[in-house]
Amino acid sequence: MTILNALVGHYDRLKIAGDVPNYGYSRERISYAVVLSRSGKLIDVMSLLETSGAKPRPSLRSVPRPAPDRRGLRKVANFLWDKTAYAFGRTRERQTKQVVDAELEHAEFRKFHDRLLGDSADPGLVALRGFLDSWEPGRYNTLRYADDMLDTNIVFRLDGEQSFLHDRPAARRIWQDHLAGHEGTATSCLVTGEKAPSARLHPPVKGVGGAQSSGAAIVSFNLDAFTSFGKDQGANAPVSESAAFTYTTALNHMLAGGRQRIRIGDATTVFWAEAAGDAVAAAAAEDLFSVLADPPTDEDEAVKVSDKLRKVSEGRPLPEVQPEVDENTHFYVLGLSPNASRLSIRFWFEDSIGRIARRIAQHWQDLYIEPTPWKTPPAAWRLLRETASQGKADNIPPAHGGALMRAILIGGRYPQSLMTAVNGRIRADKNVTGMRAAICKACLARDYRLGFEKEDVPVSLNREEKNSAYRLGRLFAVYENVQRAALGKTNTTIKDRYFGAASATPASVFPLLERNSAHHLASLRKRDKGGLAHWFESEIGSILDGIATAFPRSLRLEDQGRFAIGYHHQKFFKASSSSASEDGTEIADAALHSED
Repeated sequence: MTILNALVGHYDRLKIAGDVPNYGYSRERISYAVVLSRSGKLIDVMSLLETSGAKPRPSLRSVPRPAPDRRGLRKVANFLWDKTAYAFGRTRERQTKQVVDAELEHAEFRKFHDRLLGDSADPGLVALRGFLDSWEPGRYNTLRYADDMLDTNIVFRLDGEQSFLHDRPAARRIWQDHLAGHEGTATSCLVTGEKAPSARLHPPVKGVGGAQSSGAAIVSFNLDAFTSFGKDQGANAPVSESAAFTYTTALNHMLAGGRQRIRIGDATTVFWAEAAGDAVAAAAAEDLFSVLADPPTDEDEAVKVSDKLRKVSEGRPLPEVQPEVDENTHFYVLGLSPNASRLSIRFWFEDSIGRIARRIAQHWQDLYIEPTPWKTPPAAWRLLRETASQGKADNIPPAHGGALMRAILIGGRYPQSLMTAVNGRIRADKNVTGMRAAICKACLARDYRLGFEKEDVPVSLNREEKNSAYRLGRLFAVYENVQRAALGKTNTTIKDRYFGAASATPASVFPLLERNSAHHLASLRKRDKGGLAHWFESEIGSILDGIATAFPRSLRLEDQGRFAIGYHHQKFFKASSSSASEDGTEIADAALHSED
């Protein structure tokens, strides 16, 4: 199923639940309501701002949809609601911030409503005609909330009534007639297959991180180079007005926030389920995916979902994890990224929630390393931050989010660029974090399982592992511990100076490290720490015994990952019983007591 087909189907479910407006309407941020008398006199202005948060904010209300080309140079009015420039003829000049008249906008608002309202006898619409005929923009400053209301969206209501003018049955009939008359020649819709007037411009999609706040388009043709056979705008890919409205409405509903939206790199990701009319099963599947795709980092929240995550990671049937979930529920995941005034599709995936959960569980198994650097399995965005300079989300390479999510959702290879980026950050930051070692381990473990690597990779410290790169990583960690034991706390260690070169070109660095280590071991013996020095020598000897040849001249990218894993295993290995030396380095009791 195509993306737009799936979104249109999701709209139908949202409409049944009352979560989205009907065709021809949209949810917009409305700040104030103008109260009119039956004769059209402006009686009062009422605030519609929501005050439950830290500061007042506009409320979302269903109103007749704005014109798709509202952002163009042409002045286009909205029906029965608009900004103060159109409704009152007053706005704030962008450069000087001075309040000025907006004659062209207000004239368009009056002209548009004169044409649509015509001879309507509805009392509310008669009152609006009377207001527009008598209103003078110079009176704006006398209104309540005049300064706060400037350039916000306002609606109208009749004095003594609770509903707004745009909700009146007469207004709805006029608006539907306008939409029907405004539509063009019927063509075959590429989404629904039905014969219907096609949309020249599609409604904007709002809420994608990094895109224009006014919205961006998935389907758009605005240059001659994008057209063919002389067709203009949306005629190049005909989508009916109805389908364009429904897919953008469903998308905007999910992008507005909540449990169906997460951020992965530069991709704003939405997801939804289709459960053959079973709204409970669909919602349960969405809730489950939300937890699996974005496990909480907050400790209290992590405790609440830890049992659920554990069961999924063990491959337990989903009804055991969350009884309301049907494993066969069809599921969709869509990642969107900004691209100038348009949106690019970073990834699109559809499958059953059961298969998706099993692939996420496999991803966690590939990622698992000991000692484990997390309390709950990390979300994809946490992995991606390990590839970014200064750990900032804004510095994540653009293509990484989509490539990583595709690998997780389809169970394919992790992107090669992920291993490259992680090793690059290790060399740049001089820091082998547990998360970075886990990423290297995941890439290698999956490649081995899929047949791209000949050797598997250990989950925890494996003293019998023969891979030279892994052993060299362990050896480097021992050399670093020897330095710390001999010198105590220092501003820099061999990791800060030599890790990058040691993991890429071992033959050029390890002879130097070996000589320095011999010097440090001699220093330990002079300080009556012969037993500790003996333990280090034994550890170094056992590691070197497993390296059959001389130090390699260079290590390929995958072996640099094994080097980091070996370093992590050796560096953070903890014996079942341990003590701390004077410098804080943890050494097994047997090593410390060997001095006796």
